Order: sequence, then structure tokens, then C-alpha cells
Amino acid sequence: MIQRGDAQRLSQVQDATVLSVRPVVVEGTQSGIGATAGGIAGGVAGSSVGGRREAVVVGVLGAVAGAVVGNAVERMGTREAAVEVLVQLRNGERRAIVQAKGNETLAAGDAVILVSTGGKTRVTKAPAVVPSSSKS
Repeated sequence: MIQRGDAQRLSQVQDATVLSVRPVVVEGTQSGIGATAGGIAGGVAGSSVGGRREAVVVGVLGAVAGAVVGNAVERMGTREAAVEVLVQLRNGERRAIVQAKGNETLAAGDAVILVSTGGKTRVTKAPAVVPSSSKS
């Protein structure tokens, strides 16, 4: 998928060959939303337990536990399967790019192109080159 901000921008394209591909996991985000939601839910649930004093103590403990669990759920829910692609450019330089797994399967030896836009680079299979017909 192309980001809206990348539309109608000139991208640099480099030819390369895949040396290796390995699966990796991109760590999930911690925006605080999971912890906040968990803390509220835990605090509300805990405050309904027992008498007034117990409700305050259990409410605080519920809020803390809910925040911890909510944060973990957010991190796990936003993890992403990805691949690290090691490529060799035509000039001999090597580059490693981590990108979302996607639908395209890359393997060692594949001819690929590196498309760089705004500091971000993605790897995709090189399009087939159609020889131009020469007219005599």
C-alpha cells in the first residue's frame, strides 16, 4: 500500500539481487491507549468489591493490574510479521531492509528493485525487461 504523502513524489530506484531473506517480528506499539483502557476497566471492576475501604484498595490494585494487562494486549495486538531482506546492489554495496511481509515472496537470487521515497525503502521483484524491437 502506498501512503497518501508518497503519491506523486519522485522515487529513487536501484537494481539489486537478493542475498537472503529471513522472517522477523516488528515490535508492537505502546501508545498508552491499552494501558489507559485497562486501567479504567480494572479500577471500575475493583472498586465494586467489598466495603468502602476495600473498594478503594482493590480499585487501585485493579487499575494497576488492568494497565499492565492492557499495555501487553496493545503490544501483542500491534506486532507485525515482517522480513529482513539482504540485497547486493550492482556496485557491490550491500543493504538490509526490513519490510512488512506482504504477498510477494522474495528468495535468494531474485532480481529486485529498491524503491526509496522520503527516507523509506521497499524491496519488490524487478519487472521483466521487454527488449525493444529494432526496426531496420
